[in-house]
Amino acid sequence: MTEPQTHTLEAPGAVLHYDVRTGTAAEPALLLIGSPMAAAGFGTLAGHFTDRTVVTYDPRGSERSERADATVETSPDEHADDLHRLIEALGTGPVDLFASSGGAVNALALAARHPEQVRTLVAHEPPAAREVPDHEEVLAVMRDIRETYLRSGFGPAMAKFIAFISHEGPVPADFTSRPAPDPADFGLPTEDDGSRDDSLLGQNLMTCNAYELDFDALRAASTRIVVGVGADSGEEFTARASRAVAERLGTAAVEFPGGHAGFLGGEYGQTGEPEAFAAALHKVLAERE
Repeated sequence: MTEPQTHTLEAPGAVLHYDVRTGTAAEPALLLIGSPMAAAGFGTLAGHFTDRTVVTYDPRGSERSERADATVETSPDEHADDLHRLIEALGTGPVDLFASSGGAVNALALAARHPEQVRTLVAHEPPAAREVPDHEEVLAVMRDIRETYLRSGFGPAMAKFIAFISHEGPVPADFTSRPAPDPADFGLPTEDDGSRDDSLLGQNLMTCNAYELDFDALRAASTRIVVGVGADSGEEFTARASRAVAERLGTAAVEFPGGHAGFLGGEYGQTGEPEAFAAALHKVLAERE
C-alpha cells in the first residue's frame, strides 16, 4: 500500500476531498467511510488492509470538504450522490464499502439507488431511528439536541448527545424533560462561541436519524449487505437500530469487536479494538456469496 494521495472532486455545493492508498491485490477498491467522521478517523483501519486499494473521504461539511453554505443541513440522499460521484471518479468499477454510523445510513441510501456500484456493503451501526419501536421518543431527543444547539451552542448540545448515545434500552417519554447534563462534566465548552456550523449538530443530526431507508430497493439490490453491530454496544440506540435494520433486510446483524467506535485506534481520542475489528472485517468481506 502506498502513502495516501489526496484528490478533490467537484460536487453541487461542495468540493469533496478524498485519499487513495493504492494496493497490489486485484480486489475491488475498499471505501472506508463515516459521517460526520472524516477520512482521519480511518487511518488505523486502513493500515490493516495493505494489499487493497483503500479510499477514505471527508463527507461534505466535514473537515476538508467544506460546503458552500455551512449552515444548511445535509441529507443522506445528498451524501449518497456524493458517494456515487466519488465511485465514478475512481473508475475502478464496483467497490467494497465499510460504512460506520451516519456513513452507514448514507451508504444504504447509495445501495438503494446505485447497487451496481457496490459489491459488498458492511453497514456498521446505522442510527436509523425510524426502525426502532421508540422512534418517536428518539426523534424527540434529536429535535431537543438540535434546538439546544441552535439556542445555546455546541457544549450544551453535545453534552445532551453524549448522554443520549450512552443510554441503554428504549428511550423514556420523559427523557427530554430530565435535567440537562453539565457540559463541563464531559470536558466540553460551557460558553457559546456563536458558531452553528458543526457537522454533526448543525448539518447531519436530524436528517440522518429521521431518514427513511428504502427497504424494497435494498432487498432487491445486487449489493450484498451486511449490517454490523458492536459486541459491546449492548442496548444502546445504534445497536438496537442495527438489529432492526438487519431484520427488515431479512438477515441477522453480525457482531464486530468493541462498540460503536470499535475500529478506532486513537483517532479523535478514541481507541476501540482495531486489530480484532479489522480481522472481523476481513472475514466478512471474504465471505462473498
